[in-house]
Amino acid sequence: MHRSFLVFAAALILLMAGALFYAARIPVEHAQPVTVAETMDAAADAPVYPSFTLVDLDGNERHFSEWEGKHRLLNFWATWCAPCRREIPLLKTFQDEQRENGFVVIGIAVDFPDQVAAYAEEAKFNYPILVGQEDAMAVAETSGVEFIGMPFTMIVAADGELINTHIGEIMDSHLEQIVRVLTMLDKGEIDKASARKALNFL
Repeated sequence: MHRSFLVFAAALILLMAGALFYAARIPVEHAQPVTVAETMDAAADAPVYPSFTLVDLDGNERHFSEWEGKHRLLNFWATWCAPCRREIPLLKTFQDEQRENGFVVIGIAVDFPDQVAAYAEEAKFNYPILVGQEDAMAVAETSGVEFIGMPFTMIVAADGELINTHIGEIMDSHLEQIVRVLTMLDKGEIDKASARKALNFL
């Protein structure tokens, strides 16, 4: 009886090992980031116009429409996110250089208010910072992007229509392309569809 049990146990172990080996050989299809251009191509009749209210560092409610008429970069970040912190100086420089050209960065911290306020003293932001957790993530999810990581940036035209998004750290080349494309849009040199395609590399 004992010998039969050992034989059965050994066979079971071999069977499980074989199953694990087979599963390990199955190729895994990695999810690809979904761009706004792709989601909006699938729903061309339903462009996205973000609308939300979040509190600022002083606890005051701020509505997205407050910055109507400006091209807006909604930058989602957190104090614990190293790439988020790395891109803040670049965004501050961008805000200084492009403020008079109709651009505004709006930082949306997906974090606890006390931690954001403490970090803000060090960062010395020159653009508005809004704070939220579930509410902030709900705003990001309106982009239609299925997999959202931070930092995450939504590019919104002056009329309030979402043009595209970028997952990951913003680089200077990205910001230059955003300015170039949205300036062309302002001048009527391209339409929204062309602007989305031009920013689809982000």
